[in-house]
Amino acid sequence: MRKAGTVVLFLAPSFVPLAMFTLAPMVGSLWVALHDWNLISPMQWVGLDNFGDLIGDSNTWRAFGNTLYYIAGYLPLVFAGGLAAALALNTALRGRSVFRAAYFLPVVTSWVVVALVWKWLLNPSSGVVNEVLGAIGIDGPGWWTDPVWAMPSVILASAWKDVGFVMVILLAGLQSIPAEYYDAARVDGASTWKRFRHVTLPLLSPSSFFVVVISLINGFQVFDQVFVMTGGGPAGSTEVVVQQIYDLTFRYGRAGDASALSWLLFAVVLIVTAVQVRIQRRWVTYA
Repeated sequence: MRKAGTVVLFLAPSFVPLAMFTLAPMVGSLWVALHDWNLISPMQWVGLDNFGDLIGDSNTWRAFGNTLYYIAGYLPLVFAGGLAAALALNTALRGRSVFRAAYFLPVVTSWVVVALVWKWLLNPSSGVVNEVLGAIGIDGPGWWTDPVWAMPSVILASAWKDVGFVMVILLAGLQSIPAEYYDAARVDGASTWKRFRHVTLPLLSPSSFFVVVISLINGFQVFDQVFVMTGGGPAGSTEVVVQQIYDLTFRYGRAGDASALSWLLFAVVLIVTAVQVRIQRRWVTYA
């Protein structure tokens, strides 16, 4: 009992806030998902009707489609950018500390600030990006005002902000690879590309796996940049799942549907993460 009491004492500072601000709201949202509620009138029990209505709603599928579109563009871009930055900063580069701080600075910057800055940079009429493109004879697109270019605008801003986080994780993984492996590969006549392919990538796979899983989860939860830059428009081209949850709750007063959609999103994220954990043994090398 003394040992159990000690364990409880040490876990309490973490478990109590977790239970109050995470577990309890999750249970509450599941209860709301089983009701019809407009945040004002008393809740009315509807069972699983909210889930059925959402699954049969084309707007739900469009939101999930837009979210997958975002992930398909964001994940490769942020991973490639983070890996390139990590490889560059893992060399004997002068002023590495300054570059590390510069790359990581956007990560700790508020999403609202970053989204507003990129919205200004990508302004079709007066943005810096289109001004530069115009100076070299290229007619810049409409960016966040164009249904075709709105999501790429959000992806570009998101990757720019998060590439520093990926860089830090992958840089730690690179610095944990023993130099003896590279020396042995050089003795065997391996080129730079072969050392990267057969030494760096396999031994970096645990860090890469972590980055992929975290980035996938963050991708499914994308909201801030969409809300600030496009508000889900134009014409619903950037309306992601969390944006739809927000709209259902605060614009349309359908808290039950919004909670049900939250649990559908949770189920999708859980399944995708479980699949990633399941297949990691095929490409992740821990030894």
